[in-house]
Amino acid sequence: CGPFPGGGSHNPGGIDEDFGIKYNCENGGPAPEKVTELIFEKSKTISEIVSAEDFPEIDIATIGSTKITSADGSRTVQVDVFDPTEDHVSVLAGCFDLDPIKKLFARQDFSFCYDSLSGVQGPYARKVFCEILGAKASSLLNCEPKEDFGGPGSASHGHADPNLANARELCDIMGVSKEGRAITGQEQEPPVFGAAADGDADRNMILGRRFFVTPSDSLAVIVDNSELIPYFKPHKGLFGSKGGIKGAARSMPTSCALDRVCKAKNIPFFETPTGWKFFGNLMDTPKYTPFICGEESFGTGSNHVREKDGMWAVLAWLQIIAAKNPDPTKPLVTVEEIVQEHWKKYGRNYYARYDYEGVDLDAAKNMMARMAEMADKWPADSFAPYTIEKADMFAYDDPIDGSVSKNQGIRFIFTDGSRIVFRMSGTGVVGATVRMYLEKYEANTGDLDQHPLEVVKPLADLAIKLSDLKEFTGRDEPSVIT
Repeated sequence: CGPFPGGGSHNPGGIDEDFGIKYNCENGGPAPEKVTELIFEKSKTISEIVSAEDFPEIDIATIGSTKITSADGSRTVQVDVFDPTEDHVSVLAGCFDLDPIKKLFARQDFSFCYDSLSGVQGPYARKVFCEILGAKASSLLNCEPKEDFGGPGSASHGHADPNLANARELCDIMGVSKEGRAITGQEQEPPVFGAAADGDADRNMILGRRFFVTPSDSLAVIVDNSELIPYFKPHKGLFGSKGGIKGAARSMPTSCALDRVCKAKNIPFFETPTGWKFFGNLMDTPKYTPFICGEESFGTGSNHVREKDGMWAVLAWLQIIAAKNPDPTKPLVTVEEIVQEHWKKYGRNYYARYDYEGVDLDAAKNMMARMAEMADKWPADSFAPYTIEKADMFAYDDPIDGSVSKNQGIRFIFTDGSRIVFRMSGTGVVGATVRMYLEKYEANTGDLDQHPLEVVKPLADLAIKLSDLKEFTGRDEPSVIT
């Protein structure tokens, strides 16, 4: 058994194509494909829908229980209203040592800004950052949840997505442009640390002063520094730790920065299809927990819950920063310095994503089908100046239950560690969204201070040529670049 959450969704559903239904299994995580496929098959046999038209309205603003009895007295339903912030904060308190983070917030040289983008994270942000950690209320942006996420008149235009394009109020304060470049010349120096959550609080964005941390780098940095987070400390028993991190995973399109950390630290590593549901079996397997995972689409989390957790990711970063700054008399080690130190150790995976939204569905399918058909037929000179190592359609063999998920995206993997990935997204509202992922690896001895969009541009040109994207879709430019 499990709940059916219903509400605003990326996935088109309902009369106005703005409603989605999800199913969470008994472990609290998204239903795997084998479950959703079975539900779909069962849905074809539905012959009658019964609804309780006169079910009384429940005051969901008041905590407590309400019992509703049917008119004939044959059935009684109990509706419980509770404060979810208490439960979530309790779980987070079991993952982190909040006292060092409190001391970090108390430092004169530390400043902080957090944007809830008018989503549900607001009450949680006030509870964690202000009431527990001592942040000023003025450091929180858009913490009043709104049904339209602020609407078209807001800085995010009602798009509660924590990225450089939509979280502009926060990014402007932090001194980061839409392209991820540093903005200088502010009257007031930007805060040291900034973060944002999406509408339902499962995604996150991490920023330093005039510095953007890509989700792929964020995941790699957290895993590399996991021993600084009590839940993942090598010593068993502390904050629920089972003796250090036992496994890590990323979605296939996410950059390979995590792979290098796992290889260096001998951490079992998994590459899964896009979708948090694919992490669930791994999280439920004791030999791989404690476990950390993430996606390039600003989702990061652990096995403490079976979903992405934006607040968890922010606290993970704050715990790492606090651990690297134990002495308040010494200069603060910043977000940018932590990431740059990571690159010096592992090299840098320059990365970008091109989204082509509202593409004709059949055209997109035909483009993907052609690339899949060509997987082992490409002429040797098709990839110059790169040398191809593998071109395939990604399929995932679940190591836990043996299930196979096919057709999960086209991959071009090159011998220098660079990649081109194509996949069709299920989160578009009209037509299809074609996503093109570009990754260029630079060793730790190379130039680590270039701008990602400039570095991956040759890969983008090659990807467009290989896919015949213009011919299939009629598009000359992507809708969004992140």
